[in-house]
Amino acid sequence: MKRKRLDEINEGEILARPLMTWDYQVIMPAGAALRKEYIDRISDLGILEVYVEDEKTEQNQYSILNNNIKNTVNKKVRDILERHTYQNNEELAELNSAADNIITTILEDDRVVEKIFDIKERSTDIYEHSINVCALAILTALKLKVEKDKIHDIGVGCLLHDIGLRYITVDFLGKDMESLGRKEQTELKKHPVLGYSSLKDENWISDLSKYIILYHHERADGSGYPLHLREIPLECRIVAVCDAFDEMICGITYRQIKTYEAIEYFKNYKGVKFDGRVVNTLLEFTAVYPVGSKVLTNEGETGVVIAQNKSFQDRPIIRITKDKDGNAVPEEKIIDLVQIHHVFIDEVLD
Repeated sequence: MKRKRLDEINEGEILARPLMTWDYQVIMPAGAALRKEYIDRISDLGILEVYVEDEKTEQNQYSILNNNIKNTVNKKVRDILERHTYQNNEELAELNSAADNIITTILEDDRVVEKIFDIKERSTDIYEHSINVCALAILTALKLKVEKDKIHDIGVGCLLHDIGLRYITVDFLGKDMESLGRKEQTELKKHPVLGYSSLKDENWISDLSKYIILYHHERADGSGYPLHLREIPLECRIVAVCDAFDEMICGITYRQIKTYEAIEYFKNYKGVKFDGRVVNTLLEFTAVYPVGSKVLTNEGETGVVIAQNKSFQDRPIIRITKDKDGNAVPEEKIIDLVQIHHVFIDEVLD
């Protein structure tokens, strides 16, 4: 993706970021070919520069954390936790700064609480999982106006919430909890207690962060573990939702499913297993069909999601690639599902 002045743009170049008004109405979607009349119209609106695709750019995705900060934090978390042994906790205190780094990065984006993000299913990695849960929980907490000091505690608790998994021998990656034997399930369900026990006497970590480690698998209907509690602090409920959501899309103790399937699960169980207000907040900024998703419309056409619409998480902008007979579309065809009401996504294709 490259930023160019309008007078540098060649006709036919592809817009890499959607052009929007101050209130987030899409003027021109990402993926649109910039014809001369479009360039003139953009100039008339007083826009001097736009982002266009280069050879390596396909769609414009919005992530809570950019790849640079994610990779930096991932390396730090991985290095610290892989050297860690039970109750050898001195280095773990460094994760305080890692949590603050994530919080600062999120807060640097003035509009972060107003965006819709592309949160996609991915391969299983326990360290990346902790970082993603941290980002999801921090953003959810910000939208719920949680106090600043507690947001720091949420960040630290998230980075350490699965530390107890280091003390068990069960192979849990890529496996559904229900597929494990009773003995394996029992051992796996000990990890919140083991993690909490290893850190309960440490002074550098707050009580709230410790409770997040202990309570992140509890459920509002008492079906969670290890204590089967029905009432836990709001901050712990936030982490419980974000942790379960990310586990589903990366396949940790759940069968891996697509983002839209995880969203449907939470819609079904909000107010039952999970705090309804927390679930609604998470889903407010989560795209049902992340950018890059290959989809089939109700009219039989195949397309790819190229941008999102604010406040319409299930009505993205798609580029049609094949007609209903499976033939390549000869001319560019972009559909904004907010504007075209009779078209909707019927299926997500692999």
